[in-house]
Amino acid sequence: MKYILVVMSLLIFSPQIYAKDLVNRLGVGYSDPFSEVLPSLTVRYYPSLEMGYSAALAVDTEKNYSRFGFMVNLYRTIFMEDNMNFFMGGGAGLISKETAGVNSSGFEVSGFAGGEFFFSGLDSLGFSFESGLGVTSISDQVRFRTFLGLGITFYF
Repeated sequence: MKYILVVMSLLIFSPQIYAKDLVNRLGVGYSDPFSEVLPSLTVRYYPSLEMGYSAALAVDTEKNYSRFGFMVNLYRTIFMEDNMNFFMGGGAGLISKETAGVNSSGFEVSGFAGGEFFFSGLDSLGFSFESGLGVTSISDQVRFRTFLGLGITFYF
């Protein structure tokens, strides 16, 4: 619920948001693409106006409850408006979690749609949201889920 409030407040109270051409720009930032609560360091790159790629790495070394995730996403820009870039995409990755000393590992696959927008005066800082469907398979458990993910990316 808090994610929805953040996105809605950004859209409602930010009339001076502009779309951004991200061709050949490399971005580094935060995202949360995994089914586990596992904030990630993300690198994002757009080789063309229509296509983008990202890789997310998450590590938590808590004793007896460690977690690790690595995910690669592909983005396809659907359209650009005056205030936002809309996209669709998919991702696949590896995930590992330890619970009370027992380690489980597997994979995640997801499909999503979302958007990224920029505030006036902060041309290199992008705020993104994604919503979609995912499948997680860890050891002998398969989980289907819907999700809402948020991210912040600084573009060089």
